Amino acid sequence: MTTVLVVNAGSSSLKLTLLGADDTVLAEPESLEDVRGLPAPDAIGHRIVHGGRDFTGPVLIDDDVERRLRDLVDLAPLHQPKSIDGIDAVRSVLPGVPEVACFDTAFHAGLSPAAATYALPAEWREKYGLRRYGFHGLSHAYATRRVGELVGADPAALRIVVCHLGAGASLCAVAQGRSVDTTMGFTPLEGLVMATRSGSVDPGMLLWLQQHADLSADDLAQALEHESGLLALAGTADMRRILARGDADAVLAVEVYLHRLRAQIAAMASALNGLDVLVFTGGVGEHAPRIRQGCADGLGFLGVALDEARNEAARSDADIGAADAPVRVLVVTAREDLEIAAATRRVLRAAAR
Repeated sequence: MTTVLVVNAGSSSLKLTLLGADDTVLAEPESLEDVRGLPAPDAIGHRIVHGGRDFTGPVLIDDDVERRLRDLVDLAPLHQPKSIDGIDAVRSVLPGVPEVACFDTAFHAGLSPAAATYALPAEWREKYGLRRYGFHGLSHAYATRRVGELVGADPAALRIVVCHLGAGASLCAVAQGRSVDTTMGFTPLEGLVMATRSGSVDPGMLLWLQQHADLSADDLAQALEHESGLLALAGTADMRRILARGDADAVLAVEVYLHRLRAQIAAMASALNGLDVLVFTGGVGEHAPRIRQGCADGLGFLGVALDEARNEAARSDADIGAADAPVRVLVVTAREDLEIAAATRRVLRAAAR
């Protein structure tokens, strides 16, 4: 098994990466039409946001798998249809090339009942599959693996909190190389403040708005997904622009963002009974030293401290922690494509046995 075409279909974008046997990036086609001009890959790996209760690991795509993926559209209506469209589109361009589905929920599939269960009526939980699924699993899994390489230790021996901070944002507590807690839940709305998503809010407030402000479920969904988060606080979803401003709205947006972030990192550390490594990844995590510093400034009680110069200079895969701090702090470049490619090769090797 050598080359893998990684297909990452987002809610409004399609990212394609052709990786060689040694994970060298051979091409990053702008569109599927550009793929026609490249050597055919040996396999195709698709990022699928939601695996539901059935898919707890990568799987070779056949007609039955595709049908079951369609059944999960209601759980991720913004992303799942795009992923399925990506499967169909790639198949039309590269017929006969094996395709593997790699799930953002799979890394969290082993959450304990204590971490995964909502305190809701059992009938609801059983009938509708209500549980905390977690997301960004491909990014969290890659970051965990990369931590081991950067610190020269088996990640299974480390207590790690990964902060995936991008337009979407989530944390993951990793022990023995596995996710034991995460901030996103049944949907990607739960948890941290994000670019346009609210993160966790009081469900009673949403009921109040339905009853007293005459807002429908669709109204609430639109606001919570697309009109909240940084956009609602500062008028823009772009953290770079917010950090460049000094007005009251921008200052509040950063303070709210950091308040939630620090609190949830502490919660993840609690799930691990301590902390050995704190990781920042994703667009904001990798490129906003002020956010990393503001986060660390409130976590000294956990043993987190940054080296100011290294934090400012960090661009990719860097250690930014203070030399005498007990907790290692790393910036890791998000490479979901490498995680997808590795999973795709594993599935194809297993199928060939």
